[in-house]
Amino acid sequence: MPHALTPLVRSFVAHFGEMGSRWGINRTVGQIYALIYVAPQALNADEIAEALEFSRGNVSMGLKELQAWRLVKLLHQPGDRREYFEAPGDAWEVFRTLAEERRRREIEPTLTMLRNALLEEPTTPEDRHAQKRMKGMHDLIELMTSWFEDVQRIDATTLAQLMKMGSKVQRLLEFKDKLKVVPGGRG
Repeated sequence: MPHALTPLVRSFVAHFGEMGSRWGINRTVGQIYALIYVAPQALNADEIAEALEFSRGNVSMGLKELQAWRLVKLLHQPGDRREYFEAPGDAWEVFRTLAEERRRREIEPTLTMLRNALLEEPTTPEDRHAQKRMKGMHDLIELMTSWFEDVQRIDATTLAQLMKMGSKVQRLLEFKDKLKVVPGGRG
């Protein structure tokens, strides 16, 4: 990676820094990830620090966070003791990893809390009302989690086709409901 970022790369890196703060990650981490993602080869921490004009300590902390999110891979180059980092090149893989990590970090703790709350014996009308609302939230999150797990198993090409169908899926489901299955008949 050249020492000075091109205007195109600089714009992408700056945008990811801004968006990162909206997605709940540090701006610096977003910029580090963006640089690694568009780099033509794996980068080491010194190269990242120099290109982004960040302290080496900031880069190290950012890389640890990105590793914890499973968004970068650690590599070693023969004859070089430094650690290099690269991001998956497949945008689908990045999306799937992010979605899985968010589920693990945000959805699972919420489901655990809801399951525990639903096991409690309500003692007041307010608690019964609260549990009824929590049950609705629990059921929706469980349904979405199950759907998410199914989607995670779909290959990227099929998933892209499905997404391109958009609202046509609804028409397909309506058509399916209109089909009449005749026992013993041919479909």
